[in-house]
Amino acid sequence: MTQPELPDLSDVSGELFARQPETDMVPTLRRVQRVMDLLGDPQRSPRIVHITGTNGKTSTARMLETLLVATGLRVGTYTSPHLESVTERIRIDGEAISDERFIEVHEDIRPIVGMVDAEEEADGRPGLTFFEVITCMAFAAFADAPVDVAVIEVGLGGVWDATNVADADVAVITPIAVDHVQWLGTTPIQIAAEKAGIIKAGCTAVIGHQQPDVRQVLLDRCAEVGAAARVVETDHHVLDRTVAVGGQVFSVQVGDVRYDEVFLPLHGAHQADNAALAVAAVDALLVSEEPLDQALVDALGSVMSPGRLEPVRRDPTVLVDAAHNPAGAAALAAALSESYTFFETTAVIAVMADKDVVGILAPLRTCVDRVIATQNSSERCLPAGALAEAATEVFGADAVDLEPDLAAALGVAIRHAEQSGGGVVVTGSVVTAGDARRILRESE
Repeated sequence: MTQPELPDLSDVSGELFARQPETDMVPTLRRVQRVMDLLGDPQRSPRIVHITGTNGKTSTARMLETLLVATGLRVGTYTSPHLESVTERIRIDGEAISDERFIEVHEDIRPIVGMVDAEEEADGRPGLTFFEVITCMAFAAFADAPVDVAVIEVGLGGVWDATNVADADVAVITPIAVDHVQWLGTTPIQIAAEKAGIIKAGCTAVIGHQQPDVRQVLLDRCAEVGAAARVVETDHHVLDRTVAVGGQVFSVQVGDVRYDEVFLPLHGAHQADNAALAVAAVDALLVSEEPLDQALVDALGSVMSPGRLEPVRRDPTVLVDAAHNPAGAAALAAALSESYTFFETTAVIAVMADKDVVGILAPLRTCVDRVIATQNSSERCLPAGALAEAATEVFGADAVDLEPDLAAALGVAIRHAEQSGGGVVVTGSVVTAGDARRILRESE
């Protein structure tokens, strides 16, 4: 019997993106849990490392993936959002699943998703969101592989995030700051309470740098549910760090064990902190009387985190960075100033309309000489004219140019850098970073 022909990736992507977008979170786990029940609870098959926080989640997930693959375990990784292709979100053993496999998984779970959609609609509610469906796809793909460990990044928050149908063996909390205020709250304490929802009974929470009141919220959650806590500076921390060609070299201590001269091909103190979190999380997951082997930790030398101060062109240097909130912009500014010395730096910036625009721009004053305000491909993008007005308040009119077309803005910035001996950084959004990567690759 002839198998039915599968749709192509554009059809499946179009169907997924036609659903309620991932930026519109539905505060319930009922729908995803219903799909999981009907699929036989695939989220319970692997051990789970669950990651929340405001910034650094994807980079930390990539580091965890690299370390765990180096142990010989089979590893599934689920991150969001994607830079260029939706298939990037679901990875097995360090590689994004193929277009064909992505389509197969979608078609495998389509009948069950349709059943739950129908149940919701019969009760007067909309069907599953984009993020809910692709989360179901990730768990199904990991169970089918099968993987030993799934590294899962939350999409938004924690308590009501679709990924929270899984119970973490290790919960990783990267630094928490203010973002997504319409969903998570307006203060770091409120946001921490939401994100603490991934800390479950019996798990180990590996906690990164936090404000004292935020750290206390997380520790209170650990005490409430009976989870162990491993806290930065007390249980794990970066000891020293130096800039190196192509990244940095650092030493990290986890418990009583010190790992020296670890090369990390990523820039900035924040990435060393993320790496320390990842090492501590792997140590907690493996639960061994023996410390991690130095050679295992040295696997961090092969980690990649696209769109995170990533060089995408040389001569002149063009960097793309997905910073999209004030804390992320501050980390970008510090890493850029530390790792790159340009005669002049031009920033090509496009941000989403619901972001703290001035809060993103302000930290960049320390390292950016010229701004080109532009737009990315998202319908949520702030109009370039409005961004230029905000940038003028921060940088002054003489330092700001307006070019709504991103490809044209990149061209202007590159030509200027060629003439001035400077460099270019493209930032403001994950979408901006992804669009720039595609445009520059195609222009080559």
